[in-house]
Amino acid sequence: MKIAAGLHKDHAPPQSGSDPVPPQSGSNPVPPQSGTDPVPSRTGTRPETAVRVIQLTDLAVRGLTRMYDGDGFPQTARGARTSFGTELRLEGRSTRYTSIAALGLHLLPEHAQRSALHGDTAAELARRTGIRARGHRDTGALALAVWACAEITGSVDSALYEELRSRCESGSPLATVDASWALTAALAARTQFDSGGLVQTLKRRILAAQGPGGLFPHMIPVGTGSRLRRHIGSFADQVYPLQALARTAAATDDDVAFAAANACATRICALQGEAGQWWWHYDSRGHSVVERFPVYSVHQHAMAPMVLFDLAAAGGDDHTAAIELGIDWLQSHPETLADLVCESQDVVWRKVGRREPRKAARSLAAATTALRPGSELPGLDRLLPAGVVDYECRPYELGWMLYAWLPRNEFGGTR
Repeated sequence: MKIAAGLHKDHAPPQSGSDPVPPQSGSNPVPPQSGTDPVPSRTGTRPETAVRVIQLTDLAVRGLTRMYDGDGFPQTARGARTSFGTELRLEGRSTRYTSIAALGLHLLPEHAQRSALHGDTAAELARRTGIRARGHRDTGALALAVWACAEITGSVDSALYEELRSRCESGSPLATVDASWALTAALAARTQFDSGGLVQTLKRRILAAQGPGGLFPHMIPVGTGSRLRRHIGSFADQVYPLQALARTAAATDDDVAFAAANACATRICALQGEAGQWWWHYDSRGHSVVERFPVYSVHQHAMAPMVLFDLAAAGGDDHTAAIELGIDWLQSHPETLADLVCESQDVVWRKVGRREPRKAARSLAAATTALRPGSELPGLDRLLPAGVVDYECRPYELGWMLYAWLPRNEFGGTR
């Protein structure tokens, strides 16, 4: 696989006159390039999936190279029309996304890391981000910084780890995603700290929130949040606890964590759309989808493969077919004719959503299912049809793509 296309210093900027709406989805894909390791490591996928993944991971490296400013990564890269054509506008700064990008980029050879990161390595980036994360109000940012430092460098600042431990053991409500990242971070840091107590605390809290159908709510403990929304969990609220529990099972030989991870994977795969869509919101009290849209590209090409591969590595069920179907959606999505993979801008556009007032469908579905679990609003797809493309891309999406597909040990680290 040729990584160099997105790493050379003479990498060309977006051409003026290019359009933010890429060619139609039926256009021929760019043939895979060859020559430089690493190559995507996952076996058992169809040849056409393997070809597509090579194209996507090559694009991810180029895209992250564009987004890096010499110090960190932005909140988003937005496709914007200008009088000179189209350009990606970088907005904000994200500690979370910088840690995730480092986790993905550290799987590249060192020379490729330095080319992408203006001479830095992913380890240097992770250390800097860990320093900045100290005192961060966002528990998820703390957890990701600990995870990245532990996995990439093998060393975590003790003050950063203690801050994360203190928050997670306080008993205060936590976002399910934050708790899951913290569990994964505690597992990654166990060679440096006696993190067994934190692992067990977070595992118990996450397992206590899992519904009878295998799904998770947005906040833990159960019942946290508004009455109309507390039963809902997003796709992220499913995949990150699935990943953390799978890693817990592998690290501690925990049958309960293993069964919980397997149950969650079985349920989200059973609910996957016919065209491979990983839907957005689920009813954690049972086993149904609350609201299908938007469909996020990162769920298709990165997050679902990443966690389902981790489950398989822990001895869980093989969901390769669901992973491949999710990758197919990037090309064959029925909701829009626009192409979501934009080679000219080195991004995958963020999502396909409904034509609606802001979050109207989600609010209606939340209220309806709060009163009648499993109920659906008739005619919603006609009233608020899907097909609106969000022309932005966030660095974590490309970071998780690399982390999902590039060669690594079962639970982190390069081969």
